[in-house]
Amino acid sequence: MLLSYSGRHHAEAVPYAPALETAGLAVRYPGAPDVALHDVTLSVQAATRVALVGPNGSGKSTLLKAVAGLLPVEAGKLLIYGLRVGACHHRVAYLPQRGELDWRFPITVQRLVLTGRYVHLGWLRRPRAADFAQVHATLDRLGIGHLAHKQVGELSGGQQQRALLARALVQEADMLLLDEPFNAVDDGTRSTILQVLRELKGQGKTLLVATHDMSRIAEHFDRVIEL
Repeated sequence: MLLSYSGRHHAEAVPYAPALETAGLAVRYPGAPDVALHDVTLSVQAATRVALVGPNGSGKSTLLKAVAGLLPVEAGKLLIYGLRVGACHHRVAYLPQRGELDWRFPITVQRLVLTGRYVHLGWLRRPRAADFAQVHATLDRLGIGHLAHKQVGELSGGQQQRALLARALVQEADMLLLDEPFNAVDDGTRSTILQVLRELKGQGKTLLVATHDMSRIAEHFDRVIEL
């Protein structure tokens, strides 16, 4: 039996394939009577920043979770760099909405961010000095290096969002899925996230960001998809 983080789920991307391609995609939550996402067809090129917009219930989070492999495809096609979901598990990093996590769980910021390295380490290998160094460099990059040993429940909302982003960044994924990263954060955190998105695009990363924040959206994103 292969562990989900065994490091053996790796496949090279299909040359010249879009970063994300769907056709007639339908997604249903387990046990739900109706699909949450229906007949979605889109193509996203690599190294682009894409904003997913639409009212609550339009399927933004559902689409991100399907791309992340957290929800099964009911019908249609979903390819990531030309491959099926899960063909290369570390290629996609998912940042959930902050409210989906239990911030009372007794874990430090450093340990939370370190879990982003498990896709490379596997569950049975211990983190190395290089992994800890990457975690601390990323925390410093996001301005929360001094909070490494604090419990996550002691953080402000903006600090929690930065910690979640740090966890996604240390995965070193080609595609990052961010679900409402600007929701209820301070201006400093918003500016930091936008700067990181610019840097990631420059590194050839693909960003899909579900957001309700429409302020200067054309300035910060290369494309807007409305669901």
